[in-house]
Amino acid sequence: MKRSSHITIHPEALQHNLNRAKQAAPNSKTLAVIKAGAYGHGAVATAGILYEIADGFAVSCTPEAVELREAGITKPITVLQGHQSADDLRAAVHYNLRLTVHTTRQLSLLDQYSHKQKNGFDINLKIDTGMHRLGFHPDRTADLFQKLSKHSQVNADRLILMTHLACADELDSKATKQQLAYFADAEKSIASPTPINKSIANSAGILGWKDSHADWIRPGIMLYGSSPFASSHRDKHDLKAAMTLNAPIIAIHSLKKGDNIGYGATWQCPQDMSVAVIACGYADGYPRHAKSGTPVWVNGNKAQLVGRVSMDMIVVDISNLENNQEENAIRVGDSAELWGQNLSVDQVAQSAETISYELLCNAGIACSLAGS
Repeated sequence: MKRSSHITIHPEALQHNLNRAKQAAPNSKTLAVIKAGAYGHGAVATAGILYEIADGFAVSCTPEAVELREAGITKPITVLQGHQSADDLRAAVHYNLRLTVHTTRQLSLLDQYSHKQKNGFDINLKIDTGMHRLGFHPDRTADLFQKLSKHSQVNADRLILMTHLACADELDSKATKQQLAYFADAEKSIASPTPINKSIANSAGILGWKDSHADWIRPGIMLYGSSPFASSHRDKHDLKAAMTLNAPIIAIHSLKKGDNIGYGATWQCPQDMSVAVIACGYADGYPRHAKSGTPVWVNGNKAQLVGRVSMDMIVVDISNLENNQEENAIRVGDSAELWGQNLSVDQVAQSAETISYELLCNAGIACSLAGS
């Protein structure tokens, strides 16, 4: 069953944004991050769209990687959370997956894996330089790198040293400078006769921290047309919206000064005004906590949300959009853009006091479940 709201994915925007990442880091290979269903855009479809541009793909977990392989994606795939069981190791062998090692338990699973295989595992060794989410302490880098280099189950010549930046979205961040210094020291501690492949930069690192580019970059949110920086929107970084969320206008009302709108009667008309009801709400991935004043694109202009977001409807003030020209009149059945090519998802996220990642993922899930 399809709902009234629907998303449209723009392949040319995805390709443009990946090329933008490559332009920012021309000496690095690109690992396009398509975890969580490509941030709501559809992992298999997005991998196909980016296939000729990306050098590889990154996902969260083994099932996401298996989905891509079974859909015919043959380029390198990195599992960022790594293996959690022997079954994951078997899947990595069968589907040729690169694994991230970030815990002692994962090392033990590698040691215990006794199945003979023609090729060893491709491994990323993750170092925790300050994110404190996944990874080993930098002091362990040399020992762990040596252990993996000599491991019978590991391809020593394809080891990658990686970390993740916690505050790269803050361009004056002392934390990022410290993380890069920790990582540099960790690399120096390894006695390797050959250069070590490295991966550091996420989207914010790619666009804002040249010293983080290294051998492999990992563009994520920027692929989908959203700025990784809270202080700027996509246009500043030449990014294009990869998803548009549309919904129809299903009613238009003329209200009087003092009339209340929505649940809780939290918003009151300051004067006589016209409003439009749009068939989209939090069941469709639109943020429930979006404030009155959040922009909505209606017939080539910005309208403003008024009142609370409902499960499947919002109300917007269209008073300032009315004119006497018949061809520009707003009518029931017209399509409104909640975010997309005309209205940045960053603006909507900011008004809802959240991040664009959440909005894109939620809309992608909602529309997928609804069959649209």
